[in-house]
Amino acid sequence: MRATNMMLKLTLLLFIYSLPVILSQDNLRVNITVNGSVTIAETDDNFICATMDWWPPEKCDNQQCPWGNASVLNLNLNHPYLSAAIKAFKSLRIRVGGTLQDRLIYEVGSLTIPCVPFSPMSSGLFGFSSGCLSMEKWDELNYLFQKTGATATFGLNALQGRKEGSEGVWQGAWNSSNAHDFIQYTISKGYPINSWEFGNELSGHGIGASVDAEQYATDLIALKAILNNLYKNSSSKPLLVAPGGFFNDPQWFAQLLDSSGKNVLNAMTQHIYNLGAGDDPNIADRITDPVYLSGFEDTFRNLQLTLEGHGPWASAWVGEAGGAYDSGSPLVSNTFLNSFWYLDQLGMASKYNTKVYCRQSLIGGNYGLLDTQTFVPNPDYYSALLWQQVMGKGVLNIDISESPFLKAYAHCSKSQPGVSLLLINLSKNVTFNVTVYNNLNADIGKGSVHKDSFFMHGLKRTVSWIGTKSSDVVVQREEYHLTGKDGNYLSRTVLLNGNPLQLTDNGEIPVLTPAYVAFNAPITVSPMSIAFVVFPNFKAHACLPV
Repeated sequence: MRATNMMLKLTLLLFIYSLPVILSQDNLRVNITVNGSVTIAETDDNFICATMDWWPPEKCDNQQCPWGNASVLNLNLNHPYLSAAIKAFKSLRIRVGGTLQDRLIYEVGSLTIPCVPFSPMSSGLFGFSSGCLSMEKWDELNYLFQKTGATATFGLNALQGRKEGSEGVWQGAWNSSNAHDFIQYTISKGYPINSWEFGNELSGHGIGASVDAEQYATDLIALKAILNNLYKNSSSKPLLVAPGGFFNDPQWFAQLLDSSGKNVLNAMTQHIYNLGAGDDPNIADRITDPVYLSGFEDTFRNLQLTLEGHGPWASAWVGEAGGAYDSGSPLVSNTFLNSFWYLDQLGMASKYNTKVYCRQSLIGGNYGLLDTQTFVPNPDYYSALLWQQVMGKGVLNIDISESPFLKAYAHCSKSQPGVSLLLINLSKNVTFNVTVYNNLNADIGKGSVHKDSFFMHGLKRTVSWIGTKSSDVVVQREEYHLTGKDGNYLSRTVLLNGNPLQLTDNGEIPVLTPAYVAFNAPITVSPMSIAFVVFPNFKAHACLPV
């Protein structure tokens, strides 16, 4: 009896000592069930978007000046790397805009003052003087858009004609004359602008300046009338989007929709910088914290609810999102780690019917998709390109078990039948072994749910379609695994399936080649890695061609 008690005590002691090992296990099995019977949301064809900003070289934050010659006014628009990077997306949406757009005038029409760029001015709004866009530069910019297939969104100056009042609230009606002449010139040149955005961060309390929602709505109505008149003979009319601000005052946004009325605003744009200031030492920790990242889901949900209640004719856009504000973090924003929050936001925004997500920036600051000095792609460029190539418009609902450190999103596949899955492993020590199931509840109304393993169902469907015996069928999926070079998630070089992604000898974007994996192999997601997995044989009724 005494020996038995000693054995029990020893067993209990060993279990207690081994508990930390059990809890920190290196491998964890995860089940994901995809419901392909219906889409829960849909993105736009040009969901992936990048911004081109106006900040001049003198724009400095936290004792650094990371913009160089990345302003629209002085950027080398003929750089071959820039063209190659845009062209690889086939139709990348580019939003031209940013803080200084509300101090920008256009060298056209009756403008009589000299057309000069922005310059530092302590008494000026945002610390700079007004600036001017020459039509020569505008022509050059549109040539870039046309030769690369880009889709253009342009942000108009919404402070023109107003006077600064108390507490940063600007008073008076918008003076539309310069914008009218600029839009008219654009039409006369045949430049296909997809959308005009009105103002930048003037909503609610604003950033440096704000405009009352009632007045903003009045000006939107006036701008809509200008667009309707100038484009009356055009086969396609551009969208009107606004206000390009932070969604921190839902009542302001609701009032803007109520006061502007039905079908004036086509899209409501919000800005998101979810990681804090660029010099915050805790940015890397926030990116790997699943609870922190998921906390921003309410922002997308609340904007969706505001639109449903006050402006169902308008869609939701993210007009600018850079992760860390003040030009981003020099230690994080240009590294592989930055892709974790970025791709998580793309997946999260999609679930709430966000049609467009514009990344700050295409080039400029520490958060550019391209390096400001060399124009060489940073890791986030390839993350965005992979999303563009494999994640379709239709968003699917999923159920996921086990750890919150594995983030997962499912879409209909891009340009082919099937389903694409995005998997983000935020853990530094756990490898996830993922099994995907297909929820075959095609008739939701009857409440019957039948689940097969994805692989088994994919095999059944393939056999039925091909009409061969199962032993003759080889079913494969595509996998794209992203990791940091040398296992360092703060590396500025990203590996695709173990191979570094870098420009070719001719300066072209490399082909993003998947690994082809047998249908019955486990999906293994390594610590601090990202995987896109394409299932071409996944039967999803919502993803079938109409």
